[in-house]
Amino acid sequence: MKIQTIEAFPISFPIPEGNSVTLGIGRSVKRDAVLVKITTDEGVVGWGESHHGRAPGAVAHLIRSTLSDLIVGMDALANVTVWDRIYKMQLASHGMGAAAAIAMSGIDMALWDIRGKAANMPLYRLLGGEGTPVTAYAGGIALGYQAPETLAEEAAELVGRGYRALKLRIGDTPAADIARIRAVRDALGAEVDILTDANANASFDHVRRIMPVLDDVHAGWLEEPFSPHDYPLYERAAQLGTTPLAAGENHYTRFEFRDLITSGTVGILQPDLSKTGGITEGLRIAAMGSAYGLEIHPHTSTTALNMAATIHFLAAIDMPGYYEAEVSKANPFRDEISDQKFTIDSNGCFHPFQGPGLGLEIDEDFVKHHPLIDGPGYVK
Repeated sequence: MKIQTIEAFPISFPIPEGNSVTLGIGRSVKRDAVLVKITTDEGVVGWGESHHGRAPGAVAHLIRSTLSDLIVGMDALANVTVWDRIYKMQLASHGMGAAAAIAMSGIDMALWDIRGKAANMPLYRLLGGEGTPVTAYAGGIALGYQAPETLAEEAAELVGRGYRALKLRIGDTPAADIARIRAVRDALGAEVDILTDANANASFDHVRRIMPVLDDVHAGWLEEPFSPHDYPLYERAAQLGTTPLAAGENHYTRFEFRDLITSGTVGILQPDLSKTGGITEGLRIAAMGSAYGLEIHPHTSTTALNMAATIHFLAAIDMPGYYEAEVSKANPFRDEISDQKFTIDSNGCFHPFQGPGLGLEIDEDFVKHHPLIDGPGYVK
């Protein structure tokens, strides 16, 4: 079975003002993604998601104009061989670094979808899993900067829907962050796991001021307080308290995760299958994490494709952590793009889809009706 064609679709939707969320990186105004469709010479079609990389048109163009020429005609079931060819030809030698990793992630995911369909197996089974339920936290673009009382109300509503863990956005002022964290803990009690994410927007002094509060409420982690590769700053911050630091959604390939792990300062690994090199590379990262006793809590991106892939992945790897459930009030890329719906069970878990491959089919008419919207996704 040979790779016959590769298509890439940059897609967007505007966020209604009432549903916008303010984070450390700004106020959300649109959502972007890049879908990858691979068709084989036997007519089997696979779909994958590449992260938008803040430049979805550029990511799609890289896939169409360069990566496709490298791998069309190759064995569609030879995931590792395809991965290695892209890595050696485009990423390792004078390539575009993160952009190439993001682009190849969608290709790799689509090839795993094809592999599952060819074997008539759901992805988790193909990866050696048995469909174990995956514990989730309420994440995505939600629970942002707002008044403590309304944030506590939103958090309580999510707990009412079944979530037993949720992630708060910090990086505002230390006083505002502390007020929000305290309000949510007081409203929800000790049984709900509170996680926090600074979106790489905090200073060392900011972390120094809030770390005692994170320790006091027994926060599960502090995610990306600083730029992802500022290892010395992470090392200093790790000495401030007992709350573990989390990172990985902005690290690419196992080589960057090797450095992240051996730095010894990050206790929570968060690879994104649509960014770090796809499922093939995600499995390598998970194996490294297991060797160091570190759970994998993937960052999950915009569309149903990466969401489904991540649940399959967590249902199959050693030492799986949380699935980051996307809980935005309105996300057509989650709810309308495919024939499947994501449902949390009474135990706060998600289950992998049972169909072959990723277990969902993309509505191509939906894709056509959501063309790329130029401009930034967040504004100040």
